[in-house]
Amino acid sequence: MGRASGRGTGAEASVEAVFREERGRLLAALVSRFGDLDLAEEVTSEAIESALRHWPVDGVPSKPGAWLLTTARRRAVDRLRRDQALAARIAVLQVEADRADPVPPADVGDELPDERLQLFFTCAHPALPAEDRTALTLRCLAGLTTPEVARAFLVPPATMAKRIVRAKNRIRSNRIPFRVPGRDELPQRLPGVLQVLYSIFTEGYAASGGPRLQRIDVADEAIRLTRVLYRLLPDQREVAGLLALMLLVHARRDTRTGPGGDLVLLEEQDRTRWDHAMIEEGSALVVVALTGGPPGPYGVQGAIAALHDEADDVASTDWPQIVALYDVLLGIVPSPVVMLNRAVAVAMRDGPEAGLALLDDLADEPRLRSHHPYAAARAELLIRLGRLPEAAEAYRRALDLAGTEPEREYLRRRLGETQG
Repeated sequence: MGRASGRGTGAEASVEAVFREERGRLLAALVSRFGDLDLAEEVTSEAIESALRHWPVDGVPSKPGAWLLTTARRRAVDRLRRDQALAARIAVLQVEADRADPVPPADVGDELPDERLQLFFTCAHPALPAEDRTALTLRCLAGLTTPEVARAFLVPPATMAKRIVRAKNRIRSNRIPFRVPGRDELPQRLPGVLQVLYSIFTEGYAASGGPRLQRIDVADEAIRLTRVLYRLLPDQREVAGLLALMLLVHARRDTRTGPGGDLVLLEEQDRTRWDHAMIEEGSALVVVALTGGPPGPYGVQGAIAALHDEADDVASTDWPQIVALYDVLLGIVPSPVVMLNRAVAVAMRDGPEAGLALLDDLADEPRLRSHHPYAAARAELLIRLGRLPEAAEAYRRALDLAGTEPEREYLRRRLGETQG
């Protein structure tokens, strides 16, 4: 195999780059071949360790992904030869997988096969609890370590390790096949994959707790994974819609907090600092998502985000169109959160009294009782109406529920304004 230039620390950087870009493909290829996720993870790690030893001395291979796959496959075969019980178990799993989805064995050659799509659907299988799907996707496809996944969701590493082991055990015990669903299954299975990716992005865009409002590295990883999925499923318009939504929202990342990490609301953000290349890409993907059939929820949300991003300021935003899009979204996925967002848009279109009436109609919705944006939205509209004591009460409620310190600090400041 040919060699590319690169020695010493350059080789280590190359290994890191390959690990980030190719780990998901490598792991997917190994699971496809051997039918065991634990074995695939172990030999993937061993192949990376081998590369760290050999590449600084021998140079980086011209096809590093294929080198890693060949090395990992050899390690897996050696391990199976030593462990006959494991070999027998994996043989049974492979026979079952082949029966469910017979595919001729791939010839590695000089290229690394891309079987990540199968791994996406395995990690997001409906037999797994929602939290396990997200954790397993981050661990296997994003390549985050277990402590990194734990930090992303504010749980101890031991708790996350148990969650990941539980997910793997469910895959094994339920004999979940490692395959892409057929055309008849795809409409039922794809939304689960998209929900996992959106959950990862949401945690990065609006952290559930901790000292920071955003975890940009987590949001970036969600976008990277969604790009992979879009390349693998280019004809699925809702994949384009989800990628569009992520890009259009993430384009504002640098202006959502001030120099000290404090929260900056949309109307106060410096729009000249938004990522306009990302907005352009996202807007083009919205067109793809909304062309050729009935709209899906991510495409509609992407269109709403595009209207925000394309406006010069909050006052010139096309609020009637945004309200109309929320009406469409309610017809697809009715939920109290969508109704909350629509009420805020109505307030911008028709005035605070109209918006507050809609919010008051949602007061008994169970999902909104612990959702601090609901209380914060009521407080903002009450301030605009001059009803300061009620606004203060709503801010106190929002403050009790807010998860991150920047949100709490903002709410404390607004609460003080109602009293001073």
